[in-house]
This record gives sequence, C-alpha cells and structure tokens, in this order.
Amino acid sequence: MTFPPSSVFLDPSFDGEAARNESLSRLPGLADHFEKEDPAMHKTNTVDYAIVFEGEMWLELDDGNTVHLERGDVVVQNGTRHAWRNKGTRPVTMLFFLNGAKE
Repeated sequence: MTFPPSSVFLDPSFDGEAARNESLSRLPGLADHFEKEDPAMHKTNTVDYAIVFEGEMWLELDDGNTVHLERGDVVVQNGTRHAWRNKGTRPVTMLFFLNGAKE
C-alpha cells in the first residue's frame, strides 16, 4: 500500500468523501474500520505485520504517542487502535499482512 504525504489531505482540492468511497471499494471490509472523526484511526480484529518497504512513516497509537519508522522497520500489532501518518514529502510504500484473530 502506498501512502501519499499528509499534505495531500490538507490541500483544498482534496475530496475526502471521494477518497473514503474509493477506500471502501478497494478495501472492502477493512475500510469499514476507519473512524469518521479521524479517518486515519482504525482498529481491526487481526494480528497485523507491517513493514516499511520504502520511505519513512509515523505510527500514531491510541494514547497519542507516535513512533517514527524507516525503511526495513517492522511493526506487529494485535487489535491496536492506530493510524499511519506520512509526515514526509514523498509517498511511502508499506507491506501489510493481516491475520484474522478472535476477540
């Protein structure tokens, strides 16, 4: 998955509703977990393996703490509420493996 820089979402020409609809069509089931109040925040009933393939990414956790990740970094989460934030100026490519989990 490729994340554009956060500045893209702040541009006045950005259509948030169109982006949400595209996410819902491209990520059926997964996109439904994103919060309307903060569209980047989400939580899934999965064990997630996330790898920064290219670029640098910021992982925002439920408690507001942010972790800066660089190429090659790996994150494992288990149903954690979080958001991926690209605070840089270039797109970031991440690899994700989500494995279903039981509550």
